Amino acid sequence: MTDLTKYRNIGIFAHVDAGKTTTTERILKLTGKIHKLGEVHDGAATTDFMDQERERGITIQSAATTCFWKDHRFNIIDTPGHVDFTIEVYRSLKVLDGGVGVFCGSGGVEPQSETNWRYANDSKVARIIYVNKLDRIGADFYRVVDQVKNVLAARPLVMTLPIGIEDDFKGVIDLLNMKAWIWDESGDPLNYEIVDIPEAYKAKAEEYRAELVETAVEQDDDLMEKYLEGEEPSIEDLKRCIRKGTIHLDFFPTFCGSSFKNKGVQLVLDGVVDYLPSPTEVNPQPEVDLEGNETGKFAIVDPNGPLRALAFKIMDDRFGALTFMRVYTGKMNKGDTVMNTFTGKTERIGRIVEMHADSREERDSAQAGDIVAVVGMKNVQTGHTLADPKNPATLEPMVFPEPVISIAIAPKDKASAEKMGIAIGKMIAEDPSFRVETDEDSGETIIKGMGELHLDIKVDILKRTHGIEVNVGKPQVAYRETITQRTEDSYTHKKQTGGSGQFAKIDYVIEPGEPGSGFEFESKVTGGNVPREFWPAVEKGFRESTAKGVLAGFPCLDFKVILMDGAFHAVDSSAVAYEIAARAAYRQTMPKAGPQLLEPIMKVDVFTPDDHVGDVIGDLNRRRGMIQGQESGPTGVRIKAECPLSEMFGYIGDLRTMTSGRGQFSMEFAHYSACPKNVADDVIKEVQEREAKK
Repeated sequence: MTDLTKYRNIGIFAHVDAGKTTTTERILKLTGKIHKLGEVHDGAATTDFMDQERERGITIQSAATTCFWKDHRFNIIDTPGHVDFTIEVYRSLKVLDGGVGVFCGSGGVEPQSETNWRYANDSKVARIIYVNKLDRIGADFYRVVDQVKNVLAARPLVMTLPIGIEDDFKGVIDLLNMKAWIWDESGDPLNYEIVDIPEAYKAKAEEYRAELVETAVEQDDDLMEKYLEGEEPSIEDLKRCIRKGTIHLDFFPTFCGSSFKNKGVQLVLDGVVDYLPSPTEVNPQPEVDLEGNETGKFAIVDPNGPLRALAFKIMDDRFGALTFMRVYTGKMNKGDTVMNTFTGKTERIGRIVEMHADSREERDSAQAGDIVAVVGMKNVQTGHTLADPKNPATLEPMVFPEPVISIAIAPKDKASAEKMGIAIGKMIAEDPSFRVETDEDSGETIIKGMGELHLDIKVDILKRTHGIEVNVGKPQVAYRETITQRTEDSYTHKKQTGGSGQFAKIDYVIEPGEPGSGFEFESKVTGGNVPREFWPAVEKGFRESTAKGVLAGFPCLDFKVILMDGAFHAVDSSAVAYEIAARAAYRQTMPKAGPQLLEPIMKVDVFTPDDHVGDVIGDLNRRRGMIQGQESGPTGVRIKAECPLSEMFGYIGDLRTMTSGRGQFSMEFAHYSACPKNVADDVIKEVQEREAKK
């Protein structure tokens, strides 16, 4: 039996370029998993194994790996930092027990760090903070600690202080043991000495040590009393308190170092062992029945319980489809038959493998607390639960955001057309934020995703991984429609031919809803003028019509239909008749209700050197952007704005031109907002021209 208290399922997450993958490489080196360090900027990092990752120097897929430190087993997931791939972070956090949030010593708390932090809060994941890159120009550990407090509204508990900064960064002060770790300049992480704290740093270390102790003893009333009476708590007691506070998300132990220069990573690993929870210490996942209602039961981490495993990632590689799973409770053996509670079908567990980036080790079984991959599962998708067929239950499923951008693609030759269908099927299974549909009128394949880079990478994967050349259309924005006026109306559907006819009359009100409310339906019919059994048919008719708005055929949202009255015929009325009446009523009334086009607005975060701020702000204003604020840092200015997605295509090229290649930006979907009339007219005209061509 494995001792689960020695397991740590952790993820490493951060903004692009804060050094997540480099930190993971250092951890693998220190734990003896790899012997030669691979660098991201050389395209040789172990966990960046896709061609696209190596070329661009960014992480796209989350990679899983296992290693050991001080007889504890770490299952580590290195997640992407780029905003277009946040779905990878979200689903990884869903199955982790703890996380390491990496922040850049000079960049500080950047936009993607905020999004990831929010996801981690939603999933209630305990975290420690690691402020990396303190050897860089403009690095300032204390400024980043302040940003964690102010920007993330989190409480950092400083565990180590830097000795020197930028080029003079030599080592760190361990505040718990009041010792200094000094590394030499050889770059070997093992070449360090533990010495007394240098005189120049003693006062600061004392101040932060006192703060650490005061924060920690808040977790234990008895210790608190003794401390107030002047008794210093032992190191063991302090560790116990810090662990308790970390697991309860009261504070986040904060470490510092430079992964690239191999300084400070050991203390982060010790922090993972000492403060992050084992699988048995986190809140168990709630179970829901097959209808989706909570049962009140929880998947408690117990190898002897009924099997509950969540598929959180699907990856296709040269050996076939790999399904990554977190086993929450029970045991899974090679050859077992398990039930997929989403499809209601059973699946056979073929080979179970433990992943190390893209290499693997075979296993005969996996048990509660493990993160493993299973080869050759047929119909399992991200978010599905695998359970014991005799005792099925579903774990809370994952919810994925809607795509905001789409492009049309077409294979360049006939041979590619057949291959493309299979390849796209695999890509959808791997990435739930990637959607594909076929335009019924034109027969074009439309791919949808979270941003330009997201779709760019998908086209690249089609070309390189699957050998399919495609022609790519220009990006299309996912517009929506809504209404602005309350309108009362009536519609009668009557069809009298030989035999039984069809009759349905409805009186209704259509009114605008709150932003984000979607479609709502209510019936106020009294006296049986429209019998109760036909209300769902009326609702269905309206609901299904919302897929196509009256202005330009975009989905219609944020409005409410109230069924006021109507009439029925004892023989001719039927559910079908009322559904047809509702569909026709939608087409009749929506044009009268002040229809309006909505466009996706993006939260844009731009970093620019000081001397280009005016140009960048002027350019954002020209793109109909609303500047929300700006923040000066040591190396430049961060500008926060909200901009319509339609104005942001190709922005990265323009930004680089304006800032001599030094500007960076990220954006994510914020909300839908009404389109100005001139923009709406252009969009409607374009749609009409497209329709006319078909």
